[in-house]
Amino acid sequence: MRVVTFFLVGLAVHVVFFLSIFDIYFTSPLVHGMTPQTVSLAPPASRIVLLVADGLRADSLFSLLPNGSSRAPYLRSVMEDRGTWGVSHTHVPTESRPGHVALIAGFYEDVSAVAKGWKENPVEFDSVFNESRHTWSWGSPDILPMFAKGASGDHVYTHTYPAAEEDFASTDASRLDTWVFTQVKAFFQSARSNSSLKDILQEDQNVFFLHLLGIDTNGHAHRPQSREYQENIGLVDSGVEELVSVIEDFYHHDGRTAYVFTSDHGMTNWGSHGAGHASETLTPLVAWGAGVQVAQRPLEPQQYTDGYQQDWHLEKFRRVDVNQADIAPLMASLIGVPFPLNSVGMLPLLYLDNSGRFKAESMYTNAMQMLEQFKVKMAQRKETTLSFLFTPFQQLSETHQVELIRQIKILIQLEKYEDAITLCKSMITEALEGLVYYHTYDRFFLGCSVVLGFVGWTSYVVLLILKTHASLRRPPGLANMIPSQTLTRLCVCVTVVISVFLVIQKSPLTYYIYCLLPVPIWYSVFRESGTLMDLVRSAPSLPLWKCLGYFLLIAFGIELLVVSFFHRAMLTVGLAALSLWPILTGIYSQAKFRAVSWTLGCVCLSTFPLMPVVGREANVHFVTCAGVLTLFTSACYLWSARRRAPLHLGDKQQFYAQMLHVAVCAYVPTLTHSSLEQKQGLPLINQIISWTTLASSMVVPLLSSTRLFHRLLSVFLSLSATFLLLSTGSEALFPPMLSWLMFVWINMEQEAMQAQGTSSRQELSTMDFADNIDITRIRQLKLDDIRRSYFFVFFIITAFFGTGNIASINSFDPASVYCFLTVFNPFIMGGLMMWKVIIPFVIVMCTFETIQVTTQLSSRSLFLIVLVISDLMALHFFFLVQDYGSWLDIGTSISHYVIVMSMTIFLMLLSVATHILTSCRLTAWRRRKSHFP
Repeated sequence: MRVVTFFLVGLAVHVVFFLSIFDIYFTSPLVHGMTPQTVSLAPPASRIVLLVADGLRADSLFSLLPNGSSRAPYLRSVMEDRGTWGVSHTHVPTESRPGHVALIAGFYEDVSAVAKGWKENPVEFDSVFNESRHTWSWGSPDILPMFAKGASGDHVYTHTYPAAEEDFASTDASRLDTWVFTQVKAFFQSARSNSSLKDILQEDQNVFFLHLLGIDTNGHAHRPQSREYQENIGLVDSGVEELVSVIEDFYHHDGRTAYVFTSDHGMTNWGSHGAGHASETLTPLVAWGAGVQVAQRPLEPQQYTDGYQQDWHLEKFRRVDVNQADIAPLMASLIGVPFPLNSVGMLPLLYLDNSGRFKAESMYTNAMQMLEQFKVKMAQRKETTLSFLFTPFQQLSETHQVELIRQIKILIQLEKYEDAITLCKSMITEALEGLVYYHTYDRFFLGCSVVLGFVGWTSYVVLLILKTHASLRRPPGLANMIPSQTLTRLCVCVTVVISVFLVIQKSPLTYYIYCLLPVPIWYSVFRESGTLMDLVRSAPSLPLWKCLGYFLLIAFGIELLVVSFFHRAMLTVGLAALSLWPILTGIYSQAKFRAVSWTLGCVCLSTFPLMPVVGREANVHFVTCAGVLTLFTSACYLWSARRRAPLHLGDKQQFYAQMLHVAVCAYVPTLTHSSLEQKQGLPLINQIISWTTLASSMVVPLLSSTRLFHRLLSVFLSLSATFLLLSTGSEALFPPMLSWLMFVWINMEQEAMQAQGTSSRQELSTMDFADNIDITRIRQLKLDDIRRSYFFVFFIITAFFGTGNIASINSFDPASVYCFLTVFNPFIMGGLMMWKVIIPFVIVMCTFETIQVTTQLSSRSLFLIVLVISDLMALHFFFLVQDYGSWLDIGTSISHYVIVMSMTIFLMLLSVATHILTSCRLTAWRRRKSHFP
């Protein structure tokens, strides 16, 4: 049980390391306890209408048609005549929830909160809706409820259509937008005969929110360049025109209504969003009505780096770009409600048509709202830090705050509004920098604690490998470098000091875990320090040049893997290097056919990282080709195995049934996509086949023969059938190519063992893994096992990124799951996409377990080396997170760290399960030996 205990402890340690990245970098940016700030002057508008066209790209709205006309003529006329326009720059992740939070609440939501769902608020936040007198909203059930729940009181009213209406296979997804416009018109029509509702609508500080999902749905289903997407923009444009007419008629053209039209995020050409491509982050913004500046001529040529300006033909009209969070204070200023308490947006004054005093007072209110957040955040940090250790944010000291406020008030009194606005902007910038400073105040301290624990754990595993497998001989009577009692006392003292320090600082519970975890880890390291000294003493007898060569190769290999997370093409370089392995080691001379197969397999697989990521080019013909290739390779495997060991009738029937199933699954995507293109929806029979295939893929391999080759082939066929259903293009060819290389790898490792004289070759089709390997044949680690472990990690990374599956999940292309469902359900769709990512991972895992069996090596020993390699990669990413300055780079490194840690945790769970299963089989084997000596 010592092995199980080790892996369970290691699992707990890695779970802490995994969760630490969220606690350090993904803590909520919200603070509470601020005083609401509002402009003292009368607002220019009594009500505001917010229209959000979900998934609308800036260039899709602003670009002209080939004949010179606009696909949105009404909004175009607003931009050219009576409104102000620009581009709203969104933040990663470009998803609906964080986009709407930025628009309506004015802050960029924490990524961990985004992952907690669309329908509820993980944290309470203030918003323009919350501050309004009344808010009426119409649209998607995925967006509206979260703003209703966050409102204080019951003044936010939501009207949503059923979730089942969000169907990507819909004959006309634009009907979602038609439903919204129809409901709003009916609402105002009913208000004419409802006196109480009419009185409420006549009040000031009212908000009307229209969430228009049709464009996003059509973009996902048909791509942004499609006729459906383009026509949906025209439908929205005409709907907006009609809506404005209805509202203006209801209020008798009183000139007190402001309008804001924008989008939460854009969309790539291949119909996805979530990442940071310009097509996803550049969204349109058009504002007009009460208090909004009419179209202005630019005083000088406008220079923008997005490259779209020439295509839009809007050079004659001033373009005013904003950050997405700036729209919330703009709406608050127009209707005179307090700025959202946690807003980090800066009021875009060029959108306001009002007096200089109003602009200066509004900007001053914006600055005070920012300063309130800064003060609360500073007070919280100061309260939980020892006074002599607290380092305040120097650029915005208390005296500087007082002086800035005094100067701004004087300038406003002297009617020097432009100077006052400049000072306000300066104070806002400094307050935002101060918020980031205090929000990340403990980041370096916690990061150092985690790194200390990480280095200690990796050192302990290395020492454990050396102690168990290096056959180091310790001279008699040699004790540990540090006496056990002294080491224990030292660790107890360090624990007490750290605990007292954290108690005084009123640190949260997680701080105790991160800071105290390194203590027992390093205690274990120092207890094994004698092993390191033994290695030093044994150095003269070791093949130092060979060891140094392996060390340099592994260091280079790990660096290549780290770089491949950022540049997928590095996997091609790695596979090209791996293809030379048989030639460099001499295996080619004794097994030419297998060596050539290995080289060809590496070369073919190396082409996939050079291809575009999944989802960019949908072509179901590749899926059919992949099905044919899968059947061909399976037939070759069966023919090859049949020559060495005949198949039983039951095995033949199962394999033939699985191959027939693969043929059916290769045809289903073609039938499904054809049906969707003809607007006939998802055929029920296709849906039944898909879900049945998914369920059976977990069970059918367990019914196959326990001989290694037969079980591997059954696993491959079952997983390939599911992968075909989840594919839309060339990625469907990846599993058969990967499986080919994995089968060759198993045979190559057998050749390598035979060349070293370690064991004789045994055919896979005759090996039965149900019979436990004789314990006397289990060997110790060799230097070549480091290579095997590295190959495993390399193929795991290749399985993840070979087709760009991770990028596909981040960008969320639902086309891959159309064989299973077409109604929008982010959790089921996300789960199916994740299973698609895991399928190649499982193929590599099964291969590695087979290699462990065929090379007579304890799975624990190989997994220890894998653990060291993956931990070194994770540590590398943790250092990159510390070094990067931009949030986009930090977020990328964090996502890679999470991937590596998830892989490590999964491997450790598998190691525990494998060891328990092996122990049970070993017990049964010993019992048989005792009965039959």
